[in-house]
Amino acid sequence: MSSSKTGKCPVMHGANTTGEKSVMNWWPNALNLDILHQHDLKTNPLGKDFNYREELKKLDVEALKKDLHNLMTDSQDWWPADWGHYGGLMIRMAWHAAGSYRIADGRGGGGTGNQRFAPLNSWPDNVSLDKARRLLWPIKKKYGNKVSWADLIILAGTIAYESMGLKTYGFAFGREDIWGPEKDTYWGAEKEWLAPSDERYDDVSKPSTMENPLAAVQMGLIYVNPEGVNGVPDPLKTGAQVRETFKRMAMNDEETVALTAGGHTVGKAHGNGDASILGPSPEEAPVEEQGFGWSNPTRTGKGRDTVTSGLEGAWTTYPTKWDNGFFEMLFNHEWELRKSPAGAWQWEPVSIKEEDKPVDVEDLKTRYNPMMTDADMAMKVDPIYKEISLKFKNDFDAFSDAFARAWFKLTHRDMGPKDRWIGPDVPKEELIWQDPVPKGTKDYNVNAVKDKIAKSGLSISELVSTAWDSARTFRGSDFRGGANGARIRLAPQKDWEGNEPKRLAHVLSVLEPIAKEFGISVADTIVLAGNYGIEKAAKNAGLSIEVPFAPGRGDASSEMTDAESFEYLEPVADGYRNWLKKDYVVTPEELLLDRTQLMGLTAPEMTVLIGGMRVMETNFGATKHGVFTDKPGALTNDFFVNLTDMANYWKPTSNGVYEICDRKTGKCKWTATRIDLVFGSNSILRAYAEVYAQDDSKQKFVNDFVKAWVKVMNADRFDLV
Repeated sequence: MSSSKTGKCPVMHGANTTGEKSVMNWWPNALNLDILHQHDLKTNPLGKDFNYREELKKLDVEALKKDLHNLMTDSQDWWPADWGHYGGLMIRMAWHAAGSYRIADGRGGGGTGNQRFAPLNSWPDNVSLDKARRLLWPIKKKYGNKVSWADLIILAGTIAYESMGLKTYGFAFGREDIWGPEKDTYWGAEKEWLAPSDERYDDVSKPSTMENPLAAVQMGLIYVNPEGVNGVPDPLKTGAQVRETFKRMAMNDEETVALTAGGHTVGKAHGNGDASILGPSPEEAPVEEQGFGWSNPTRTGKGRDTVTSGLEGAWTTYPTKWDNGFFEMLFNHEWELRKSPAGAWQWEPVSIKEEDKPVDVEDLKTRYNPMMTDADMAMKVDPIYKEISLKFKNDFDAFSDAFARAWFKLTHRDMGPKDRWIGPDVPKEELIWQDPVPKGTKDYNVNAVKDKIAKSGLSISELVSTAWDSARTFRGSDFRGGANGARIRLAPQKDWEGNEPKRLAHVLSVLEPIAKEFGISVADTIVLAGNYGIEKAAKNAGLSIEVPFAPGRGDASSEMTDAESFEYLEPVADGYRNWLKKDYVVTPEELLLDRTQLMGLTAPEMTVLIGGMRVMETNFGATKHGVFTDKPGALTNDFFVNLTDMANYWKPTSNGVYEICDRKTGKCKWTATRIDLVFGSNSILRAYAEVYAQDDSKQKFVNDFVKAWVKVMNADRFDLV
């Protein structure tokens, strides 16, 4: 018996979520499949039968909007509204939710309600947004599951603008909540908040050298440092970082100016106090704080004592009114550098009339200087931004329209095509950044088309590879890409190295006349051709199957395609086709997991697809790596059978290639890459591989392959939901 007075704890200390407690920390280089398991239905309290789109049909949208309008001026003692209006706070909440989006991988954004969870709920740039979400709780409680947190957060920001006089462009519901942190999102390699920008740039003086897929300049910021590059004021240098950051959010210069000015037309920055004494963030605060963070131990922490960014002051004379005050304040005054009460660099007017100063948030008889951030000053100093700013200064209606559209884009960019948008305020206008696709024909003789494809002379490999390449661009992060639209036949996709342009052009030259003959889309024809290829491969394996097919895809045109933004969808690796564009710092198998997660596939689905793709000889460049079969072109489980066969041994050769040899004779039978062998080396993936290698799994393998294949082909068919 222990002599300790405290005794031994009767439970395992496994509930702590910090990485140091993970049992896998003994093997830090092990492949981590968690990226494919997150947001499992087991974490969702609403259950597998819950359908948010159906719940939205029950929502009284007008009543919800009225309640939000009322909230804006219903100031609470526990967190009073600046000037009696919560508009600035709600806009910042919505902005920082949507503004985490980046176009490189489509991750971030406000489409999942992820601001409720770490790390976003505790970012230094998100101080006090815990209060904004808690102010929304009574409304969320009232409407329940008929409105998601994700939709409510973005709608609150939109209604805030309306309540202050902006004619907004529209709003769409349809964002579904997640129920835990998005562990798949890479926010940077820094180990501390607000570490110097240099850590994520090859050369901080060249903003384009920022590490991909990042967009924010420092860990814990949404955009750029408001004080300047690494906290050193220089509007011209800051302007260059603003341009790169907003470009990585899919915004052009005019949208950037509109958003910067429109965001700072209302509300204020808070820095009237010592930021260093604030309490811990929500994620690390003690339980009695009940999810609140950043408590102020010496002052009220509210009203004029609020500390968030560290800068202090409003940008305009009337910060609860939508007007042209930002540009008038910026250009009608000369500005000089000063320090806020919290010690942050900010710009203040050299001289200003008393009546032009904004009033105090609590005492409406007291006035204080307005202020500008270094990024605001860039709108006056950067020559391109200055020209646009002056245009908006002289045309308030043009500014209001540009901002309304840019705000709509900012808050809807990660929602995907219009088919996913719900509600009475969805704009009728088609926007190019929505990746519009016309409706396709659904009523035609599918078997007749397949018969024509069967006589085309195209190989199984050509049919399956082309369909795969067309569909693999889909990203569940922002619902872009996919087979619908057949953009694989348009620039820039038709020329991507990973699409093997020469092979692609040949296949399209055969399939496009077939599509024209039957009056159907090329998109449907490509997918149907891939399905036929799989059916033929199954027949070669002695199995008769029919791959499910949903007609109705349309063909996008070049005019419907934002070619510049589509460049970001280009694959740099595809483990399913055993291809790497070049060697990268991360391993090929890690790149495979990233691609798999973006496509919305599970680890078992990834496993079965790899095995089937290999035996159908779909490798890039027709390489033989991983084609572990004596019957190529037949949809057999041979990949798994031979990978797990202990009559073989494996040895590395060169350039990341391995040989699989017979233990008795030493004769090498096949070659492989790391992608192939990881399904035998990783304990979890091997468990899946062994299932498909079993003698009783031949039919299961084909059935599971077909299900996973159809899931990929239909990933962007939002009209089927």
